[in-house]
Amino acid sequence: MLRLPASRLPFHACAALAALLLTACTQVNVHGDPKAWVRDQADASTAAPLRVATYNTSLYDDADGGLIRRLESDDGNARKIAAVLQRVRPDIVLLNEFDYDAQQRAADLFQRRYLEVAQDGGGAALAYPYRYLAPVNTGVPSGLDLDGDGLAGDAQRGDRARGNDAWGYGMHPGQYGMLVLSRYPIDTAAVRTFQSFKWSALPGARQPRHPDTGKPWYSATAWPQMRLSSKSHWDVPVRTPLGVLHLLAAHPTPPVFDGPEDRNGARNHDEIKLWARYLDGGSPAWLCDDQGRCGGLAEDARFVIVGDMNADPVDGDGVPGSIKQLLEHPRVDASQTPRSEGAAERAKFYGFPRKGDTAEHTGDFGPKAGTLRLDYALPSRGWTVRGTGVFWPKPDTADAKISEASDHHLVWVDLAD
Repeated sequence: MLRLPASRLPFHACAALAALLLTACTQVNVHGDPKAWVRDQADASTAAPLRVATYNTSLYDDADGGLIRRLESDDGNARKIAAVLQRVRPDIVLLNEFDYDAQQRAADLFQRRYLEVAQDGGGAALAYPYRYLAPVNTGVPSGLDLDGDGLAGDAQRGDRARGNDAWGYGMHPGQYGMLVLSRYPIDTAAVRTFQSFKWSALPGARQPRHPDTGKPWYSATAWPQMRLSSKSHWDVPVRTPLGVLHLLAAHPTPPVFDGPEDRNGARNHDEIKLWARYLDGGSPAWLCDDQGRCGGLAEDARFVIVGDMNADPVDGDGVPGSIKQLLEHPRVDASQTPRSEGAAERAKFYGFPRKGDTAEHTGDFGPKAGTLRLDYALPSRGWTVRGTGVFWPKPDTADAKISEASDHHLVWVDLAD
């Protein structure tokens, strides 16, 4: 059931905070207007529930710079994505499949021309003072033969073939990127990224093997260099009125589009496993981020794991148990599962046999694949979960038109102390 509290109102200026926040606005990868930090002064004093969300927006383009050009030309899908965000009004949101560019041009355009303009079917204009984005592995040439065809990113084979030999599949660097938007300051100096973390460094890594010979799929040259994250893994600390929240953001590869060696299934499993091991905490010497800092998440840190994990708990093509590494982790509170009426109706329309509860599904992949639960907003224990939801309206409602821009639907959780 979709639950949108009437109290999610537009932001109002809070001049008393402006001077305090000006320094945060100048940090790398942060964009902000300190006057828009809080919805209103009442919220600042009563510590309203914190809404954290994840949304695979499908705002990507096969051409380098293509998303920028689309956003400059009034993209209809971007308007619908903005309308959904204006309706749900998350305080912190991860956008998956939002193409990365180092100049942040796409993020600027989306913010100013779409989110900050009231959209048809949406709510009031929406401002996010802070953002985080960084390079991802998709489309970045590896210089190696990763798809086993005997060639390493040969330009003569076309973009798709080169994409198979990138560190993460993509037509150009930054495709299918990630973007974090926040109403509250981001501690960029404390952000940890694991873009370059080596798959072979993960204890018990599921190294893909040829099923007929048992030999490793990746060569002795490629395997030690192979990056685990198909995009990246980010730990983004956000300074909220309820304290620091660690937003653990990722977008593991789909466990399909490979062969009998199931290299993508193995990678998906281990991308999820990296977060599970990160939650274990401690100071393992193998768990080092891109900045050279080693160790897991502090035991007293509160977090929300967000992203399109491309793993359903019981259905789909993933390695069995992949997402359960997080759902059943002792630090994760998975007691409340987001649901929607739209998902259940869509699943019934397709008629695929499913073991799981179809009302919990978050993605619609058409008549050949049906619906699945792939998107997650999983809080740590220690929060009070006030509510959860999936923005997937029933097809006969006015909201249905704005929810069709992506094959995924926004998932949110409301948190309090």
